[in-house]
Amino acid sequence: MTGRIIIPLNGLPAGKSTFSFKADKEFFEYFDNSEILDAQLDIQVVAVKSPGYLGIDCTIDGELVVACDRCLEDLEIPVHSLVKLSVKSGPMEADSPQGLQDDGRETLYIQDEEPDLDLSQTVYDYSCLSVPLHHVHEDGKCNPETVKYLNPYSELQDIREEAGEMPFAGLKALLGNKDSN
Repeated sequence: MTGRIIIPLNGLPAGKSTFSFKADKEFFEYFDNSEILDAQLDIQVVAVKSPGYLGIDCTIDGELVVACDRCLEDLEIPVHSLVKLSVKSGPMEADSPQGLQDDGRETLYIQDEEPDLDLSQTVYDYSCLSVPLHHVHEDGKCNPETVKYLNPYSELQDIREEAGEMPFAGLKALLGNKDSN
């Protein structure tokens, strides 16, 4: 996969190291995500290594493009995520707490002697979490040509409202016709 987000652990010096990556449409295609039509993400990774500790701060900034649920036109979704990880090597301990640590870091376990840390799945997951379940343009921003077909009776309803018709006026006429038969 091109665009993988790999931090080389072998030879990573003690202290702070910074890495920069880009994620685009091809990155999301690798994960078979057809919902993301395009992407322009900048990923900044700061790795802090000390004896017995590896902390990762991953900042994801940019935009994802999805189809608007209302008009099907492209909709740009801003992405601003900060992922804080505490990386531990070895098998996950049975008594280790799940979820976030006290410092707000998520614990990530990797195999002993793993040469690289692949953050691709993590970046993918956090980017997808930035997309709302219902993605629509702001009111008035959808394609008007498409929106007019959403409710074909909206023009007729507007005419009735302008004429001041009562909503049940048609029912009274039907009842009147029924009595005459």
